[in-house]
Amino acid sequence: MSWRTAGFSRDDVEVLARSPAWQGFFRMDVLRLRHRLFAGGWSGEMQRELFVREPAVVMLPYDPVRDQVVCIEQFRIGALDMAYSPWLLELVAGIVEDGESPEQVARREAHEEAGLEVAALEFICRYQVSPGGSTEEVLLYCGRVDAAQAGGLHGLDSEHEDIRVHVLDFAAAEAALQAGEVRNAAGIIGLQWLLLNREQLRRRWLAGDALLST
Repeated sequence: MSWRTAGFSRDDVEVLARSPAWQGFFRMDVLRLRHRLFAGGWSGEMQRELFVREPAVVMLPYDPVRDQVVCIEQFRIGALDMAYSPWLLELVAGIVEDGESPEQVARREAHEEAGLEVAALEFICRYQVSPGGSTEEVLLYCGRVDAAQAGGLHGLDSEHEDIRVHVLDFAAAEAALQAGEVRNAAGIIGLQWLLLNREQLRRRWLAGDALLST
Protein backbone atom coordinates (compact mmCIF):
# COMPACT_ATOMS: atom_id res chain seq x y z
CA MET A 1 0.00 0.00 0.00
CA SER A 2 1.32 3.44 -0.90
CA TRP A 3 0.22 6.99 -0.27
CA ARG A 4 0.80 10.40 -1.73
CA THR A 5 0.24 13.94 -0.53
CA ALA A 6 -2.59 16.18 -1.69
CA GLY A 7 -0.02 18.27 -3.52
CA PHE A 8 -0.46 21.33 -1.32
CA SER A 9 2.46 23.75 -1.00
CA ARG A 10 3.34 27.05 0.66
CA ASP A 11 1.21 28.71 -2.04
CA ASP A 12 -1.88 27.09 -0.50
CA VAL A 13 -1.51 29.08 2.71
CA GLU A 14 -2.56 32.73 2.96
CA VAL A 15 -0.84 34.66 5.74
CA LEU A 16 -3.08 37.63 6.56
CA ALA A 17 -0.82 39.14 9.22
CA ARG A 18 2.39 38.31 11.06
CA SER A 19 3.85 40.24 13.98
CA PRO A 20 6.53 39.62 16.62
CA ALA A 21 5.17 38.79 20.06
CA TRP A 22 8.44 38.26 21.93
CA GLN A 23 12.16 38.56 21.29
CA GLY A 24 14.41 37.37 24.08
CA PHE A 25 16.67 34.32 24.19
CA PHE A 26 14.05 32.88 21.82
CA ARG A 27 11.54 34.51 19.46
CA MET A 28 7.77 34.13 19.18
CA ASP A 29 5.59 35.41 16.31
CA VAL A 30 1.80 35.68 16.07
CA LEU A 31 0.20 34.85 12.71
CA ARG A 32 -3.30 35.18 11.32
CA LEU A 33 -3.79 32.80 8.39
CA ARG A 34 -5.99 30.40 6.49
CA HIS A 35 -5.22 27.41 4.25
CA ARG A 36 -6.79 25.19 1.62
CA LEU A 37 -8.79 22.13 2.78
CA PHE A 38 -8.56 18.54 1.56
CA ALA A 39 -12.27 18.62 0.69
CA GLY A 40 -11.89 21.86 -1.26
CA GLY A 41 -12.24 25.52 -0.37
CA TRP A 42 -10.50 27.35 2.45
CA SER A 43 -10.33 27.03 6.22
CA GLY A 44 -11.65 29.76 8.45
CA GLU A 45 -9.26 32.47 9.63
CA MET A 46 -7.16 31.31 12.57
CA GLN A 47 -4.52 32.74 14.89
CA ARG A 48 -1.41 30.77 15.79
CA GLU A 49 1.67 31.50 17.89
CA LEU A 50 4.91 30.33 16.23
CA PHE A 51 8.17 29.59 18.06
CA VAL A 52 10.92 30.73 15.66
CA ARG A 53 14.36 29.14 15.84
CA GLU A 54 17.28 28.58 13.48
CA PRO A 55 18.10 25.04 12.30
CA ALA A 56 20.05 22.87 14.73
CA VAL A 57 22.70 20.25 14.04
CA VAL A 58 22.93 17.18 16.26
CA MET A 59 25.78 14.66 16.07
CA LEU A 60 26.06 11.18 17.56
CA PRO A 61 29.78 10.72 18.34
CA TYR A 62 30.74 7.09 17.66
CA ASP A 63 34.09 5.29 17.88
CA PRO A 64 34.03 2.25 15.58
CA VAL A 65 37.36 0.92 16.87
CA ARG A 66 36.32 0.79 20.53
CA ASP A 67 32.62 0.40 19.68
CA GLN A 68 31.75 3.24 22.03
CA VAL A 69 29.28 6.12 22.00
CA VAL A 70 30.00 9.52 23.51
CA CYS A 71 27.05 11.29 25.15
CA ILE A 72 26.78 14.51 27.10
CA GLU A 73 24.79 15.44 30.19
CA GLN A 74 23.47 18.95 30.88
CA PHE A 75 20.62 20.90 32.46
CA ARG A 76 17.57 21.53 30.25
CA ILE A 77 14.89 24.00 31.32
CA GLY A 78 12.27 22.23 29.19
CA ALA A 79 12.49 19.25 31.54
CA LEU A 80 12.21 21.34 34.72
CA ASP A 81 8.57 20.45 35.38
CA MET A 82 8.89 16.77 34.45
CA ALA A 83 8.85 13.94 36.97
CA TYR A 84 12.45 13.03 36.12
CA SER A 85 15.66 15.04 36.52
CA PRO A 86 16.13 18.10 34.27
CA TRP A 87 19.74 16.94 33.66
CA LEU A 88 19.42 14.94 30.44
CA LEU A 89 21.60 12.48 28.55
CA GLU A 90 22.00 13.93 25.04
CA LEU A 91 24.08 14.08 21.90
CA VAL A 92 26.37 16.91 20.79
CA ALA A 93 24.29 19.74 19.29
CA GLY A 94 24.31 23.38 18.25
CA ILE A 95 22.50 26.06 16.25
CA VAL A 96 23.63 26.91 12.71
CA GLU A 97 25.18 30.38 12.69
CA ASP A 98 25.47 32.74 9.71
CA GLY A 99 27.92 31.41 7.11
CA GLU A 100 28.23 27.96 8.67
CA SER A 101 27.49 24.65 6.98
CA PRO A 102 25.84 21.89 9.04
CA GLU A 103 29.07 19.89 8.88
CA GLN A 104 31.03 22.81 10.32
CA VAL A 105 28.53 23.10 13.17
CA ALA A 106 28.88 19.39 13.98
CA ARG A 107 32.66 19.68 14.17
CA ARG A 108 32.57 22.92 16.19
CA GLU A 109 30.11 21.61 18.74
CA ALA A 110 31.95 18.30 19.11
CA HIS A 111 35.03 20.27 20.15
CA GLU A 112 33.18 22.75 22.39
CA GLU A 113 30.92 20.27 24.16
CA ALA A 114 33.07 17.13 24.34
CA GLY A 115 36.64 18.03 23.40
CA LEU A 116 36.45 15.80 20.32
CA GLU A 117 37.79 15.99 16.79
CA VAL A 118 35.57 14.51 14.08
CA ALA A 119 37.26 12.27 11.49
CA ALA A 120 34.17 11.56 9.34
CA LEU A 121 30.50 12.45 9.19
CA GLU A 122 27.54 10.30 8.16
CA PHE A 123 24.23 12.06 7.48
CA ILE A 124 21.27 10.36 9.21
CA CYS A 125 18.17 12.48 8.59
CA ARG A 126 16.50 15.85 8.97
CA TYR A 127 13.21 16.45 10.75
CA GLN A 128 11.08 19.14 12.39
CA VAL A 129 11.02 18.93 16.16
CA SER A 130 7.44 20.11 16.75
CA PRO A 131 5.82 21.42 13.55
CA GLY A 132 2.54 22.10 15.32
CA GLY A 133 4.03 25.32 16.67
CA SER A 134 7.77 25.61 15.98
CA THR A 135 10.05 26.26 13.00
CA GLU A 136 12.91 24.30 14.57
CA GLU A 137 14.49 21.73 12.25
CA VAL A 138 17.20 19.24 13.19
CA LEU A 139 19.88 17.87 10.89
CA LEU A 140 21.19 14.68 12.47
CA TYR A 141 24.62 13.13 11.83
CA CYS A 142 26.82 10.36 13.13
CA GLY A 143 30.41 11.44 13.60
CA ARG A 144 33.48 9.27 13.83
CA VAL A 145 35.57 10.12 16.90
CA ASP A 146 38.30 8.72 19.11
CA ALA A 147 36.44 8.03 22.34
CA ALA A 148 39.73 7.74 24.24
CA GLN A 149 39.97 11.53 23.94
CA ALA A 150 36.52 12.10 25.48
CA GLY A 151 35.76 12.92 29.08
CA GLY A 152 35.65 15.70 31.64
CA LEU A 153 33.62 18.90 31.82
CA HIS A 154 33.03 21.20 28.87
CA GLY A 155 30.89 24.05 27.54
CA LEU A 156 31.14 27.79 26.98
CA ASP A 157 30.80 30.11 29.98
CA SER A 158 29.36 32.77 27.65
CA GLU A 159 26.45 30.42 26.88
CA HIS A 160 26.08 29.24 30.51
CA GLU A 161 26.93 25.69 29.45
CA ASP A 162 27.92 23.13 32.05
CA ILE A 163 28.43 19.82 30.25
CA ARG A 164 29.66 16.47 31.53
CA VAL A 165 30.87 13.88 29.02
CA HIS A 166 30.00 10.19 29.24
CA VAL A 167 31.66 7.41 27.23
CA LEU A 168 29.41 4.37 26.90
CA ASP A 169 30.15 0.96 25.45
CA PHE A 170 27.66 0.25 22.70
CA ALA A 171 25.83 -2.29 24.90
CA ALA A 172 25.46 0.31 27.66
CA ALA A 173 24.15 2.90 25.19
CA GLU A 174 21.62 0.39 23.88
CA ALA A 175 20.57 -0.47 27.44
CA ALA A 176 20.08 3.23 28.26
CA LEU A 177 17.90 3.60 25.18
CA GLN A 178 15.84 0.50 25.99
CA ALA A 179 15.39 1.64 29.61
CA GLY A 180 13.99 5.02 28.54
CA GLU A 181 16.95 6.93 29.97
CA VAL A 182 17.32 8.92 26.73
CA ARG A 183 14.42 11.38 26.74
CA ASN A 184 15.03 13.65 23.75
CA ALA A 185 14.07 12.98 20.15
CA ALA A 186 17.51 13.45 18.57
CA GLY A 187 19.14 11.07 21.04
CA ILE A 188 16.48 8.42 20.53
CA ILE A 189 16.54 8.72 16.73
CA GLY A 190 20.34 8.74 16.58
CA LEU A 191 20.78 5.69 18.79
CA GLN A 192 18.02 3.79 17.01
CA TRP A 193 19.73 4.57 13.71
CA LEU A 194 23.02 3.24 15.11
CA LEU A 195 21.28 0.04 16.23
CA LEU A 196 20.15 -0.51 12.63
CA ASN A 197 23.35 0.60 10.86
CA ARG A 198 26.20 -0.08 13.28
CA GLU A 199 27.65 -3.19 11.65
CA GLN A 200 27.63 -1.69 8.16
CA LEU A 201 29.06 1.61 9.43
CA ARG A 202 31.85 -0.12 11.34
CA ARG A 203 32.79 -2.25 8.33
CA ARG A 204 32.97 0.81 6.09
CA TRP A 205 34.90 3.02 8.48
CA LEU A 206 37.32 0.26 9.55
CA ALA A 207 37.84 -0.82 5.93
CA GLY A 208 38.91 2.74 5.24
CA ASP A 209 41.51 2.40 8.02
CA ALA A 210 42.83 -0.77 6.40
CA LEU A 211 43.16 0.95 3.03
CA LEU A 212 45.03 3.87 4.56
CA SER A 213 47.47 1.54 6.32
CA THR A 214 48.43 -0.33 3.14
